[in-house]
Amino acid sequence: MSAIARQYLELTKPRVVALIVFTAVIGMFLAAPGMVPLQPLVAGTVGIWLAAASAAAINHLIDQRIDRVMVRTAHRPLATGALTPRQVLIFAVVLGAVSMAILIVLVNPLTAVLTFASLIGYAVVYTAWLKRATPQNIVIGGAAGAAPPMLGWAAVTGHVHPYALLLFLIIFVWTPPHFWALAIFRRDDYSRAQVPMLPVTHGVEYTSWHVLYYTVLLLIVTVLPYLTGMSGLFYLGGALVLGVGFLYYAIVLLNPPNERFAMKVFNYSIVYLMALFAFLLADHYLDLPMLRQTVLPLQKIG
Repeated sequence: MSAIARQYLELTKPRVVALIVFTAVIGMFLAAPGMVPLQPLVAGTVGIWLAAASAAAINHLIDQRIDRVMVRTAHRPLATGALTPRQVLIFAVVLGAVSMAILIVLVNPLTAVLTFASLIGYAVVYTAWLKRATPQNIVIGGAAGAAPPMLGWAAVTGHVHPYALLLFLIIFVWTPPHFWALAIFRRDDYSRAQVPMLPVTHGVEYTSWHVLYYTVLLLIVTVLPYLTGMSGLFYLGGALVLGVGFLYYAIVLLNPPNERFAMKVFNYSIVYLMALFAFLLADHYLDLPMLRQTVLPLQKIG
C-alpha cells in the first residue's frame, strides 16, 4: 500500500469502524430467522462501512486543531500535514454520497435515513458541538455510536423492532465506561486540547465512580435480551461472565495498581462488546436441546 493510500485509510479509523460494522452485521443476523439474504448483507455492510468511514474523516477534519496538540492523535494525516483539509473534505463527501446511494438503491430508504442521521450525529452534533460543550458529551453523543446494530436490523427487515432498540440500548450504556476509561488515561491530552472530558472537569476519582455506576447499569441491561425472550441461556451465561469481568475492572479502577490500568479497562471493554455480540449471534443459531430438557421442567415446577 502506498504512503498516500495509508493516509486516506487512517482517515477512516479502521479499527473503530471495524467494531461498528461488526455490531451492524450481528444486528442483521439477529433480525433474520435463518440466513441473511445476500443483497442486504453485502450492500448493507458496505453502505454502513462507507458511512462510518465518512463520519470518521469528518471527525479528523473538525478535530484537526486539537489533534495537533494531543499525543494520541498528533500522527493523524491532517495534524502532520500529509493531507490537506480540502482533500479530506472531498474524500468524506464522496464516501458519504456513495454510502447513501448504495443504501437507498440496494437496501432500503429507512436504513439510509437512519445511517445518515447517525453520520450527522457523530460527525457534526458530537464532534463539532457536544465534545466541546459538556462533560456529558460522550453520554449524549453515544447515541450515534450505538446505532449500528439497529441499522443492520433495518437493512434486513425494513423496520426497527424493539429488539433492535435493545441492542442500541446495550451499546449506548456501554459507551460511557468504555470511553471514560480512555479519557482517564489521556486526561492530560484532553486538558491540553481544552476538551471538557469528565476526568478533566471533575477529576479521575469522580470519573472512576461513574465508570462503576454505568458498568452496573450495563450488567443489568445486558440481561434484558434473556428476560424479553430475545436470547436464551447460552447468551445469558456469557453476558453474566463478561459483565462480572467488566465489574471487576471497574472496581479496581477506583484504586488502580498503576497509571496504565485505565487502558486495560478500555481494552477489556472492546473485547467485552465483541464477545457479548458474539454470544448473541451464537445463541441465535445454536440449538441447545440438553439445556432445554433441563430448564423447561424447572420452569414448569416454578
